Amino acid sequence: MSQSMIPAAKPIIGDEEREAVDRVLRSGMIAQGPEVATFEKEFAEILVDGQTCVAVNSGTSGLHLGLLAAGVGPGDEVIVPSFTFAATANSVALTGATPVFADIEPDFYCLDPESVRAAITPRTKAIMPVHLYGHPANMAALQKLADEHDLLLFEDAAQAHGAMLDGRRVGSFGTFAMFSLYPTKNMTSGEGGMVSCATEDIARNVRLLRNQGMERQYANEVIGFNARMTDVHAAIGRVQLTKVEGWTATRRSNADFLSAHLEGVVVPAVAPGATHVYHQYTIRVSEDRDRVVQALREEHGVGCGVYYPIPNHRLESLAHFAPDLHLPRTEEAAAQVISLPVHPSLSAEDLDRIVTSVNSVVKAGA
Repeated sequence: MSQSMIPAAKPIIGDEEREAVDRVLRSGMIAQGPEVATFEKEFAEILVDGQTCVAVNSGTSGLHLGLLAAGVGPGDEVIVPSFTFAATANSVALTGATPVFADIEPDFYCLDPESVRAAITPRTKAIMPVHLYGHPANMAALQKLADEHDLLLFEDAAQAHGAMLDGRRVGSFGTFAMFSLYPTKNMTSGEGGMVSCATEDIARNVRLLRNQGMERQYANEVIGFNARMTDVHAAIGRVQLTKVEGWTATRRSNADFLSAHLEGVVVPAVAPGATHVYHQYTIRVSEDRDRVVQALREEHGVGCGVYYPIPNHRLESLAHFAPDLHLPRTEEAAAQVISLPVHPSLSAEDLDRIVTSVNSVVKAGA
């Protein structure tokens, strides 16, 4: 392979982020402080329709603390997708509750409401969909189920900054929602997470839990964690907030180009009323997925990923929660999906090369 590799993902850090970090370092206020508080307010205004936000040190911490803040604990069940990153189910298990896995809608890769309905038991406390790849889950149907069965509804919005459903931003539907700020996400703070909270009580509980159980120094009210975000990370996140809308527009434009020119694969679908933000641009191939991935990487220099090759209910760490479970649509997707580069750093030449490479590799295996 003589061509340079097109990366599957590429964090964008510019002079503005570096200057913001330097400004914080010069201030001497490096731990959680005014920069974090401002980041929380700005994130709420720009991305979650004004709901109160609480910054934490990772997306997984955000899920864990959000669940605890909402009262999830031993004896409870939380229905989650199996087709996602393990952090979703891990966070439920870390509270002492049981993750219960449901199947996905095949077109959009998010929780299937009918599979969720079948998974509800007297122990079910909540439903926690994932807005996978940047596509919003079917929140209207899931909210209806939650209302019918007196359940809570949470959102794993780790991959969905700015995604919308019927004009409403994800992160504003559930009792709480979590956004990841990991480097490969649509925006980053270097590392971190943001919890969007529907009520001030939930927000206060998350604040307590992230800071050793206290809002005032040495006035510990509950047993908590050290899950604080630093002002250094918040400074990066604040700059990225000013850029994420433009980056999302580029992601959507790149996705439109790929969908218009790819052949022999199933391109991403978008539900009516949904705004997809394309954290990942995920295609399906009908057979021999691993051959396609290997050829794209090794012969054509096209970085790509498989998210996720092993469903959560088949992972060694989580299989004991559902040893006999079969989720056909989840298992089929896990065997067929490939995520192609869609990030804002792609050039027109990169996009042409991705299309030419995929079409060539798929045709060669037909």
